[in-house]
Amino acid sequence: MSVVQLSPRVEELKRVLTDFVENECIPAEKEYREALGTGAQRWKTVPPVMEKLKARARELGLWNLFLPKEYPEGAGLSNYEYAILCEIMGRSHMIAPEACNCSAPDTGNMEVLAKYGTREQKDKWLRPLLNGEIRSAFAMTEPAVASSDATNICTRIERSGGGYKVSGRKWWISGAGHPKCAVFITMGKTDTTAKKHQQQSIVVVPADAPGVTVVRPLTVFGYDDAPHGHCEVVFDNVWVPAENLVLGEGRGFEVIQGRLGPGRIHHCMRSLGMAERAVELMVERVQSRHTFGRAIAEHGVVLDYIAKSRMDLESARMLVLRAADMIDKVGAKNALKEIAMAKVVVPTVVLAILDRAIQMYGAAGVGQDTPLAEFWAGMRTLRIADGPDEVHTRQIAQLEIRHQNARKAARLAAKSKL
Repeated sequence: MSVVQLSPRVEELKRVLTDFVENECIPAEKEYREALGTGAQRWKTVPPVMEKLKARARELGLWNLFLPKEYPEGAGLSNYEYAILCEIMGRSHMIAPEACNCSAPDTGNMEVLAKYGTREQKDKWLRPLLNGEIRSAFAMTEPAVASSDATNICTRIERSGGGYKVSGRKWWISGAGHPKCAVFITMGKTDTTAKKHQQQSIVVVPADAPGVTVVRPLTVFGYDDAPHGHCEVVFDNVWVPAENLVLGEGRGFEVIQGRLGPGRIHHCMRSLGMAERAVELMVERVQSRHTFGRAIAEHGVVLDYIAKSRMDLESARMLVLRAADMIDKVGAKNALKEIAMAKVVVPTVVLAILDRAIQMYGAAGVGQDTPLAEFWAGMRTLRIADGPDEVHTRQIAQLEIRHQNARKAARLAAKSKL
């Protein structure tokens, strides 16, 4: 749903993408899971159906839709337009985003390289990422510190022999397990004596560089999310050439803020797609089962669940579209409050919808025969990923106080001129 008139091109993309997701991606989910296999095989396998669907998405013109229109490498869409399409991909979160080359963390990493990368970095890393030839990971979070405050990051990036040596331990590095993961966009400190937000830098680290070790995959409520996974990774004196530095020393915060703003909204967009699928499954279930002499849908509490889910979902969608529109109009830096509000509200709302749908499925809702349990695990994690709720609510409050104080000062200034 859009609150503004979409262009004929976007309407056509929406139609084609909907057909692709509903009739090709969702039906392929079982085949994809089975092809992954078991044990160590899950980290070595790219299911053939994924490569088939990637080729199909390119054929349909559904490739790289995420990169905003200010980048020549992108599809020419606004963030608002992409929000409409990204939600559709979220309905098949396991397959559709990757099939369209629009999955995290690659989208954020590609935007970093498109926005800040040198010509050499773009040729070496951005081009194969845009072509879907390789995958990537973003290495920031660390087990030894509270990484929700990125100034705590203690991985060192030190000058050495015409380049840099990277040393540190990271974890929850999404994408690091994928057999096609070829590069880490890595955050660390280059100067611990600089100002607090100028100590950090970003470097591009090849996944096959000596000293890079993927220690283990980590599970999310028991799900390993293979083959991309979320891994613990050690960088043991990993040397990279100076040209792998992104933007410049001490500019890591600038880079990650440019990356995380749109990335947070992308997560929210996909989450709405999961919620829509959950509502559909819930409504289907309660009309097909009977308890105490009537259809489950005829019980008052169930009608309440359905109504609340629809109201919550529509409200959350408006926040996401508002944030996307603000990014288009004033940039991510000036849309911090709108992005933060969406990032807090959407996972909470979608979790509530999933919980109701699971309740309506009973025991089946927590098993593997529906996507609901896996959706729930991902949504609960999203309340932590890309900044926990508490960090975002703190920012929202601070921005609101600043806004109200500015309004008050303006009113007083106006009165003084009378």
